Amino acid sequence: MRKFNIRKVLDGLTAGSSSSSSAASSSQQQQTATRENDIPETLQSEHFQLCKTVRHGFPYQPSSLAFDPVQKILAIGTQTGALRLFGRPGVECYCQHDSGAAVIQLQFLINEGALVSALADDTVHLWNLRQKRPAILHSLKFNRERITFCHLPFQSKWLYVGTERGNIHIVNVESFSLSGYVIMWNKAIELSSKSHPGPIVHISDNPMDEGKLLIGFESGTVALWDLKSKKADYRYTHDEAIHSVAWHHEGKQFICSHSDGTLTIWNVRNPTKPLQTITPHGKQVKDGKKPEPCKPILKVEYKTTRAGEPFIILSGGLSYDTVGRRPCLTVMHGKSTAVLEMDYSIVDFLTLCETPYSNDFQEPYAVIVLLEKDLVLIDLAQNGYPIFETPYPLSIHESPVTCCEYFADCPVDLIPALYSVGARQKRQGYSKKEWPINGGNWGLVTQSYPEIIITGHADGSIKFWDASAITLQVLYKLKTSKVFEKSRNKDDRPSTDIVDEDPYAIQIISWCPESRMLCIAGVSAHVIVYRFSKQEITTEVIPMLEVRLLYEINYIESPDTEQVPPLPTPGTGSNPQSIVPQSHPSTSSSSSDGLRDNVPCLKVKNSSLKESAGYQVELVIQLVWVSGEPPQQITSLAINSAYGLVVFGNCNGIAMVDYLQKTTLLNLGTIELYGSNDPYRREPRSPRKSRQPSGVGLCDINEGTAVQEDRCKSPTSAKMSRKLSLPTELKPELDVRDNSFSRSRSSSVTSIDKESREAISALHFCETFTRKADTAPSPCLWVGTTLGTVLVIALNLPPGGEQRLVQPVIVSPSGTILRLKGAILRMAFLDTTGSLVAPAYEAWREPNVLEDKDEKDKSKKRRPVSVSPSSSQEISENQYAVICSEKQAKVISLPSQNCTYKQNITETSFVLRGDIVALSNGICLACFCANGHIMTFSLPSLRPLLDVYYLPLTNMRIARTFCFTNNGQALYLVSPTEIQRITYSQETCENLQEMLGELFTPVETPEAPNRGFFKGLFGGGAQSLDREELFGESAAGKASRSLAQHIPGPGGIEGVKGAASGIVCELARARLALDERGQKLGELEERTAAMLTSADSFSKHAHEMMIKCKDKKWYQF
Repeated sequence: MRKFNIRKVLDGLTAGSSSSSSAASSSQQQQTATRENDIPETLQSEHFQLCKTVRHGFPYQPSSLAFDPVQKILAIGTQTGALRLFGRPGVECYCQHDSGAAVIQLQFLINEGALVSALADDTVHLWNLRQKRPAILHSLKFNRERITFCHLPFQSKWLYVGTERGNIHIVNVESFSLSGYVIMWNKAIELSSKSHPGPIVHISDNPMDEGKLLIGFESGTVALWDLKSKKADYRYTHDEAIHSVAWHHEGKQFICSHSDGTLTIWNVRNPTKPLQTITPHGKQVKDGKKPEPCKPILKVEYKTTRAGEPFIILSGGLSYDTVGRRPCLTVMHGKSTAVLEMDYSIVDFLTLCETPYSNDFQEPYAVIVLLEKDLVLIDLAQNGYPIFETPYPLSIHESPVTCCEYFADCPVDLIPALYSVGARQKRQGYSKKEWPINGGNWGLVTQSYPEIIITGHADGSIKFWDASAITLQVLYKLKTSKVFEKSRNKDDRPSTDIVDEDPYAIQIISWCPESRMLCIAGVSAHVIVYRFSKQEITTEVIPMLEVRLLYEINYIESPDTEQVPPLPTPGTGSNPQSIVPQSHPSTSSSSSDGLRDNVPCLKVKNSSLKESAGYQVELVIQLVWVSGEPPQQITSLAINSAYGLVVFGNCNGIAMVDYLQKTTLLNLGTIELYGSNDPYRREPRSPRKSRQPSGVGLCDINEGTAVQEDRCKSPTSAKMSRKLSLPTELKPELDVRDNSFSRSRSSSVTSIDKESREAISALHFCETFTRKADTAPSPCLWVGTTLGTVLVIALNLPPGGEQRLVQPVIVSPSGTILRLKGAILRMAFLDTTGSLVAPAYEAWREPNVLEDKDEKDKSKKRRPVSVSPSSSQEISENQYAVICSEKQAKVISLPSQNCTYKQNITETSFVLRGDIVALSNGICLACFCANGHIMTFSLPSLRPLLDVYYLPLTNMRIARTFCFTNNGQALYLVSPTEIQRITYSQETCENLQEMLGELFTPVETPEAPNRGFFKGLFGGGAQSLDREELFGESAAGKASRSLAQHIPGPGGIEGVKGAASGIVCELARARLALDERGQKLGELEERTAAMLTSADSFSKHAHEMMIKCKDKKWYQF
């Protein structure tokens, strides 16, 4: 049977339809089609599948906590129905309840590999933890009752469920069926109270007698219920509301915590009054007066030790006059009381004990405290109660994340280098003991490449994380705010701030892993270049540059007395501190009224700065205020270590800085980049009589129109050919609208108006063909704008070594202009084989080592290699530019600049993030659209390979943090505290099951405490109870069907390839891989035949075995 290759037909159709939008592009395609077919494309649709891999970070909005003391596994539930499970460091798991209702309580079936969750929508679920991706086995939905409290005794299969009406229902956790045995509130309290006692807040069995159940009602009543006789033995009434109850392990006393900040200790056999009343934080009052009331004690735990006094641990209960005091956990041990202050409010806490049995000495050794935004583990065995150092990556949100970048397949020496400098930042004073939550086992490491995630934060800090093999561990933290003067209080704040809060917040990160050069752009229009060093240094003077970048719109014409300020002398360029613009003369009547001018938003420290090993400041660049107008926030950023250049742009224009010479090379308004080629014909006004030149001082040498090859020379050149360009302005009728746009500080406001301000949206340094006539590639910068224009700037670099530090870099717009629909997002270059051409870089070497002058000269600068003209004949058309915009992608052949392939990515939405990435020996373009679709396209032909609806853009956080990287990895911030990692690689999806850790490991349950001879003889010790006899159907009958509804869960079958989005991926891949269908059907027939043969032979073997064993007795086997 002949097999048709349908995919190739489809690819031809898609390529044809996408490029048929204009006759010109289709004709270009025909011209170049024969040449393009020479590039083999290895990536096919079957290489792609989308699924979630792991979630890292602190569970967002936590609501409940549980711990399995035998398996040593911790579970945290959240207000959005999420479940996070933690074992030993590196073993983590995330699950989600479909309803999204808050998790109000969690209970482990201790050492059973199962967990019960109770939700705010009155459902109870049983999770199976014996599989790598836990799943729900059973659910029970209560229809007429609201669940308030659950209790599952150790080694029992009967779960007590307390409700808002004060009743208790009993659920069999094996079958998830309700027992007919119900404890009604009116039976439990009888006549002890005339009114309803309120919801159930506590249920527990007497540690020494399982047949006695202690029931706590919110109003202050507690009943000890005898399960066999179905009546209350004792009732304990108190006039303050109860929050929690805890037993002494001998079962003779229990303790209650109350809403007035008191604890009452009761003797089980004396219900008339409490044995003792304690107010842990109450002031001592004389003359027998009642102490002042305190805040409620929300939870109390009562834990005994064999050797000493018992521990009473409680949260809350502070006196009302401690206004502003932080939330506290109080540990009372004998006569000592320790008050441990927490950074956030306490959600829940649990005491970790040596035994799972409630009728033995508890021997507490630690307390887990779940806070609103942190998890704290306190060591009870050491003096001073030190905390354990948390090994989980829970500090992602220490300061809110403002941006992130993801790098897979980094140089192998990077992670050890970052770890070694980060290890010196560790805090002291932690507990010396091992982290006690150490259950589970690690998965197999099938991915061996290093991965690094960098997060930028609102306080100006940057964190580097080791993300290799689906784990996450912080490596190193850099505080960028250290270079600036801090204001002591709000009144001290400089009036130049353009943001009310977080003036150091990171907006863009540009990092070169090979050279380890780091560059960041912050919210106060500042850029900092960092160099990596393993040596500690002291910087006497922080190198700084101030750049005046303004898209000028002047309304008031002032008298023509304006003089162009005198030029500074050329010789001052080598001293970094002289590179500060001179003050401008007043240009209009209003600027003399004290308008801010030539001042940056932040003040760089003028004292020496001690910099520890790691990232050290190379240069601070700040945009300045101009005539009362604040600098606009930076929208794009790029650094290149081989060229020694950093470039950045905003909605006013672009600036390029030589960070080796500490000089500004280029400072142009966006329109000036076009020269006379502006497609929007935004004509400059006739030069006014009162003009302030856009560039004054050493940091601002501009070239506007195409004169003398449009060159902008750096100020260190001997003959300084200075041309002060007059920035062209928008049409007069746009002035008002544009001014309001520039004043808007909101980064989320974007205008799609064609004539709105054109911002620089993408920058890419590369070595390629800058003009059509070029015969050899040369260093250049490609600039993309929000109006879909790509412009090319040629770079003429001096030779390396000492000359690089004294000769100028010459920068000239090349005149090359390319156009796409939508703002430009990403650019990359391919060679003739279809491989990615990486930007040139200088390999990292330690900058702070004294070496021979000759050695220094040799290794000072590595220049990118250029192809000589003689050898360029056979590779004349040897590069392809890949450009991705918000709407479409184009592959452009260089140097001819013909559009070889074009793909309209989306018509109705727009691309938020596009990255050109390497995946299984191929290259593809990966895009994430605002409509929630994740797409990949082959390169260079831009064939669609994957298109899956994954997640709608629900907030700006996802748009700000979503990024793709090599080897099919991607991530985004799924909540303010959590990173979600996903993969779009079929291979990773298949290996994921092996890589995930196992939560459940077979562990023997500890032996029950010995009752002792005398206790056994005289009837002391723990009394057991046959609950089956009481709660089973034969004794208690069936429960009312309308009370609760049983829902079977999907948890019996383990999702082998990440069930999160597997089906969607399968559908998408089926759509894109029709031609495989015939082949697969053929294989299926063969497999079916093989299975029939194997089934036949199995039945023969089974029959033989039956005949052999038929007459044997059981003991003969």
